[in-house]
Amino acid sequence: MGKRTVAVIFGGYSPEYEVSLKSAYSIINAIDRLKYEIILLGITRHGEWYKYSGPIEDIPIDKWHKDESRLDRAIISPSRGEGIVTIGKDGLAVPMPVDVVFPVLHGRYGEDGTVQGLCELAGIPVVGSGSAASALCMDKDRAHKIVSLCGIRVPKSSCFEYKPTEDEAASALEKLGLPLFVKPVKAGSSFGITKIENKSEYMEAVRLAFDYDDAVIIEECIDGFETGCSVVGNDELITGRIDEIELASGFFTFEEKYTLKTSKIHMPARIDADTERRLQEAAKTIYRALGCRGYARVDIFLTSKRDIVFNEANTIPGFTSHSRFPNMMKGVGIEYPELVEMLIGLGA
Repeated sequence: MGKRTVAVIFGGYSPEYEVSLKSAYSIINAIDRLKYEIILLGITRHGEWYKYSGPIEDIPIDKWHKDESRLDRAIISPSRGEGIVTIGKDGLAVPMPVDVVFPVLHGRYGEDGTVQGLCELAGIPVVGSGSAASALCMDKDRAHKIVSLCGIRVPKSSCFEYKPTEDEAASALEKLGLPLFVKPVKAGSSFGITKIENKSEYMEAVRLAFDYDDAVIIEECIDGFETGCSVVGNDELITGRIDEIELASGFFTFEEKYTLKTSKIHMPARIDADTERRLQEAAKTIYRALGCRGYARVDIFLTSKRDIVFNEANTIPGFTSHSRFPNMMKGVGIEYPELVEMLIGLGA
């Protein structure tokens, strides 16, 4: 049998563009070249698609699109069987059949089901969740509603799918009390999120959240700390060890997620074995309820009374070799290259 072809998609028209480049670089390095042919499909910050043939070292430093000789215009063809179609410098279109697409696209226009839907239309298998589950997991409000039906607690909240009047926004604040969180409904890496300690900050936080999405959710602040659980699988599920975010103050902002200046990630979490098992079982329940496939990181609050409260599910979590998801899987004996191989196998 010949090698199978994996198309790795990176970049994206998203505020999380740079995070995608770093995750994709690690994944590309880990793919076994003896088993797979790799097509690199990059999306610029402006949403332009290219097949990239340059050195992979230029991807994480965002130089991959600088040399036009290494780029060919490319699309995923919606016509079944064509796969990726490249348009060369001579203007000729060349279809390239693909066995599986590995989207490494964080946030909107990649993690939200848009690219997954295109692949489904084209009949190309995808690593990770499909279009419906990806869209649902990006929507914090609807994901909370689904998970609550499973008997798992979710934060009390109010959601606005339009810009509220000051009276409407004030009503939500009065219902939830302070402190609270104001979040875009569909955004990742903590973009547009504000923790509110006093009323004077509130309306500006609502306006900021609307800069990132057309809907905003206002949530109660959970008394406790955040944990994460990696889940891998389609029918049979494997969970990694639970990790724990220790914050000096505030919340896990974009800067803290990628610098850890004042926060710490404890892996494994500083919890007893029974609590870890409860969190792992809850993560599997949430994963199935939201229709996830392949892999996801499920983020859960653990209150001071050891109650479980669902936060969100990330269908394309950060995936550098030192990111939370791979480290949780490493905790159960699955090393990074093996993990990447597993995910490709689950998608194909």
